[in-house]
Amino acid sequence: MKAIQIHTTGGLEVVHLVEIPTPTPAPGQVLVRVAAIGVNYIENYHRDGRYPVPLPFTLGMEASGTVAALGPGVSDFAIGDPVVSAAVLGAYAEYALVPAAQLLRVPASLDLRQAAAVFLQGLTAHYLAFSTFPLKPGDTALIHAAAGGVGLLLTQMARRLGARVLATVSTPEKAALARQAGADEVILYTHSDFVAETRRLTSGRGVDVVYDSVGKTTFTGSLDCLRPRGLLALFGASSGAVPPLDLIELSRKGSLFLTRPTLGHYTLTRAELESRAADILAWVADGSLRVRMEHTYPLAQARQALLDITSRRTTGKLLLLP
Repeated sequence: MKAIQIHTTGGLEVVHLVEIPTPTPAPGQVLVRVAAIGVNYIENYHRDGRYPVPLPFTLGMEASGTVAALGPGVSDFAIGDPVVSAAVLGAYAEYALVPAAQLLRVPASLDLRQAAAVFLQGLTAHYLAFSTFPLKPGDTALIHAAAGGVGLLLTQMARRLGARVLATVSTPEKAALARQAGADEVILYTHSDFVAETRRLTSGRGVDVVYDSVGKTTFTGSLDCLRPRGLLALFGASSGAVPPLDLIELSRKGSLFLTRPTLGHYTLTRAELESRAADILAWVADGSLRVRMEHTYPLAQARQALLDITSRRTTGKLLLLP
């Protein structure tokens, strides 16, 4: 089968399309014939060595497809079932193994591309809005990179929960997308200071929560946007790692809360994973959660997809198609 592997870490030149044997599922595993692959920032972190992995390594962790074979002990799935997972063992391939405990069925009414496009980012948006800082009517949230994959979904979920949404984006085109997703106010951070605008739009009070996937370039400003006892949820670092922080600054800025959440800690049990997945897949299926799939690439163009996701020129979800 064809797969995208790295044999050493480095730049995009280490990413290669290779031919490798189709894997055989071990006990507790399912072999999936891949239909669509979600492209995520973490693949670049694996590729450049920021997150060490055993080499050679097949990139990717998010995919949808159909069940091709069952490992010993797996009885909850059948050959041909449409499935999706954010814990795929090498998603950038024509076939991939998935732990059965991390595999979910896709509703018959939902296209497999939609499932792959929403799954990881949808689960992330769900835990942020429903658990990390459980939004409610009257809350105000600041969402950075609001025209990105998570940003568009998180904006919709925040509005579903009755919160007011302030969104930051880089271009007027992205501003239009954020407004379509339900943002009440959109700040073009390339044209104005997002801290000053946030303070103005909240009459100096600050927001209840900042959802920040950008990291280095927004971190300090995000803290300055919060009301006393507000919370900064730092769930990504697309601009780089944040600088060291003396925790006394949280006190000085208003007894603030800071968390660095990850999906794994918000899907600790099968029941929690199923509950979050059921919500997002049902909402996409009934049209109440819109997924933007602007960019699709053949598997052989994985390098370009990995470049594009870091360029900040794209919006919504990027997919590879084997």
